[in-house]
Amino acid sequence: MAPMFAGDSRRKIIILLAMCFALFMAMLDNTVVNVALPTMAKDLHAGVSGLQWIVDGYVLAFASLLLTGGIIGDRYGRKRMFLLGLSIFTLASLACGLSGSTGQLVSFRALQGIGAALLMPGTLSILTVTFPPSERAKAIGIWSGVSGLALAFGPTAGGYLIEHSGWQSIFFLNVPIGILAFLVAWRVVKESVAEESRHLDLVGLGLGTAGFFSIVYALIEANQRGWGDALIVGMLALGVLFMAAFISWEYVTPRAMMPLQFFKIPAFSAGNSVAFSISLGMFGTFFFYSLYMQLVRGYSALGTGIRILPITGMIFFVAPQAGRFAQKFGSRLPMTFGPLLAGTGLVLLSRVGIDTSFPKMIPVLMMMGIGMGATMAPMTAAVMNSVGPQRAGLGSAMTNTSREVGGTFGIALLGTLLTVGLRSTLTNGLASLHLDLGRQAAILGAAAHGTLDPKLLQGLSPQTAFAVQHAFALSFMHGFRVALVVAAAFVYLAGIVAWVYIPSGAPSADGGVPAPREVATASTNGHRRTAAKRPAPART
Repeated sequence: MAPMFAGDSRRKIIILLAMCFALFMAMLDNTVVNVALPTMAKDLHAGVSGLQWIVDGYVLAFASLLLTGGIIGDRYGRKRMFLLGLSIFTLASLACGLSGSTGQLVSFRALQGIGAALLMPGTLSILTVTFPPSERAKAIGIWSGVSGLALAFGPTAGGYLIEHSGWQSIFFLNVPIGILAFLVAWRVVKESVAEESRHLDLVGLGLGTAGFFSIVYALIEANQRGWGDALIVGMLALGVLFMAAFISWEYVTPRAMMPLQFFKIPAFSAGNSVAFSISLGMFGTFFFYSLYMQLVRGYSALGTGIRILPITGMIFFVAPQAGRFAQKFGSRLPMTFGPLLAGTGLVLLSRVGIDTSFPKMIPVLMMMGIGMGATMAPMTAAVMNSVGPQRAGLGSAMTNTSREVGGTFGIALLGTLLTVGLRSTLTNGLASLHLDLGRQAAILGAAAHGTLDPKLLQGLSPQTAFAVQHAFALSFMHGFRVALVVAAAFVYLAGIVAWVYIPSGAPSADGGVPAPREVATASTNGHRRTAAKRPAPART
């Protein structure tokens, strides 16, 4: 029987397992937290905006520092930064489990994000320098499959832990996994640095982080303050200005943290666009599907976790196969097929009602899982191959940044759509029940957080209380449908971008994508000209 990998196969497999352990921990944390959100809301007295910050506090820190983490790893040692990030993430997980308030939890979640920003670029860049081009897509496919395993294992295991040990246990679970991954990586991973010296871009880091934070803050807090609030308008304007300044700075500085010339490579630009869009749909779906199952359908955390398995199980099974397919035939077809299938699943999921039986949802959820799984590994391989081994840190950081930024905007934007739709519809629903104005205002205030406090129903007749709960459920579904349709539009767009810009064919021998053919295009004066081949990245 032929070995899975050539050469020093035992060492390669152990390194792959070590990277997968770290990835498993980070992905497990994401899926488990989503299932725990309603329980956290009850224990910590947090509304939807608070829950969004529990998720996005982590992602903001993660996405803001990923590019810097990749640069630091390329320059000072990928193994060193991987181990440092793993240590921070593990300790922050312990602190999250010990948190006693929403503010504390959000703060330690941000610290988790800092650790993840240092360790995650290392997982892919270490794999890229460990495996030759002929084996790289297979390794990345296994890496993606493990992320799918974490997605599949997380909701069910998390639901069980939450019901029997409290939501704190989902963070304590990271501690032994982190320690094991640290010990394995310490022993078997060899240190590596990029041949090209790269420099920290502190100005770009500050501008990008400020712009990103300002926009996400406005999207989340607009649920409570309203879109016309001076602070919300000011933060949106400030975010746009910071992002414009960030792009301008990255264009002129020789030490750019996000070298814009790489976006001239079609596979690099398209791969990151797909990463953004597919994550917007995936993160948003997990976040709001968990709320739907528990707030509207009344399932427990464990019951919700089990009902997420059709999505996560399909990701687990499909992602490795998609990686192998991309190695043989290229990333274009799965990166087109996957988003189109996932987007169709989102549209169909938007048609469910407050009493739709779960068996009817299973084919739709499986469709979404297959689409997402078909996209993940080919998307990552396309970006990594477009920059080559010496830019592994940059490629890894960019694709992860695009994924996390997409997820952050997905939760913030879709959360705003959901709560705005919920509150506007509920206003009309309550008007017909002839409640006193004080109680009606209190219910609408809770709805702005996406919740319905049972205390607000005390003193009402059983019929009226049921009518209020039914109106809330219908209003939630209205916002839920709008959010899913918008998510589907982004995911469909990803499939179109992949079909147009991702090159067809298997990776070349050096790991790069095939050079695009010369194509004739019409110029403005009626003559024909030949488009240039893919430009080589400039040295930074």
